[in-house]
Amino acid sequence: MEENKRLLSLDTLRGFDMMFIMGMAGVITALCNLFPGGDRCWLATQMSHVSWEGLRHHDTIFPLFLFIAGISWPFSYAKQMANGAGRSQIYRKIIVRGLLLILFGLIYNGLLNLDLAHVRYCSVLSRIGISWMFAALLFINFKPAARAVIAAALLVGYWLLLRFFPAPDFPQAVWHSVDGNLAGYVDRMLIPSHLPYFDGLMDPEGILSNIPGIVTAMLGMFTGEFARIPEEKMSGNKKTLWMLGAAALMLVTGLIWSLDFPVIKQIWTSSFVLVVGSYSLAMFAIFYWIIDVKGWNRWTTFFKVVGMNSITIYMAQRIIGFGSINKFFFSGLAGLCPEPVGKLILAVGYFMLGWLFLYFLYKKKVFLKI
Repeated sequence: MEENKRLLSLDTLRGFDMMFIMGMAGVITALCNLFPGGDRCWLATQMSHVSWEGLRHHDTIFPLFLFIAGISWPFSYAKQMANGAGRSQIYRKIIVRGLLLILFGLIYNGLLNLDLAHVRYCSVLSRIGISWMFAALLFINFKPAARAVIAAALLVGYWLLLRFFPAPDFPQAVWHSVDGNLAGYVDRMLIPSHLPYFDGLMDPEGILSNIPGIVTAMLGMFTGEFARIPEEKMSGNKKTLWMLGAAALMLVTGLIWSLDFPVIKQIWTSSFVLVVGSYSLAMFAIFYWIIDVKGWNRWTTFFKVVGMNSITIYMAQRIIGFGSINKFFFSGLAGLCPEPVGKLILAVGYFMLGWLFLYFLYKKKVFLKI
């Protein structure tokens, strides 16, 4: 593999990840409803978030996307340097990208309605923008060893901050509960009228939890650096084994840490960073080995179509009425079938409409790049 060659595994994994929020989760749930147990079976429950503590597959989608954004950066940075980009130019690109993602997040949350008193400031895209931006700035200013120390300090510091400074407005609450955590308290103090979740107690993409979010992006960047090691210095097979070993180590560390600091996505706990970081690294290692090392890539187009336009489909689902279009084409057929089958038809229809939209853009070579 050439040193700066785009990783096909990265676009494929990103597409696999995004498919679950563009309708695949609904397809899987509808399929489960065809069998005994229905949406109460284990697989169906994995297609939704846990209410607070714990982890399901749906809780891995967002951090995996941020992790992948981190992996991409060492390749992008190397390409910019090879093309003669100056340091100030790279700084500008990092900051502009971060700010654009924040802006897109605000638009997604209804900024254009001009109801500024109630628009949600925090968002998935703002978390990606802020976390990736600070991680990228650390990447170009510190060597890997220094960044490893910084990442550890951020995770430990966040844990200690929440552990010893619980929310003062709920003194009897557990320090990592919905009402007792410091992250929620900061949200209540700084953006009290912009908290649509948990009865106004906090935002799951709130202000303070951007700190561990930075580490998620940093973990991806460490992975990207490692993947860029030339083949003559380390084979793809050996890289894969090292990544799987690191994933196992992170998982064990995260699970041990969770005994005091539980795995909670909504406040992005340090244990959550490590456990989901383990999942993200293992998934990348598997995709990397299959696609980039072994060269088994004929099946990847279905996923790559989504992975190369991930922000596009995220925004498009908010702007384009895929649901109405789906009902126009498939509600009649769905109505002729038993209810579980009808729901499956509508779920598959919704997913395929989004995929075909992206396939059209893919064939026309139209990609939204931020």
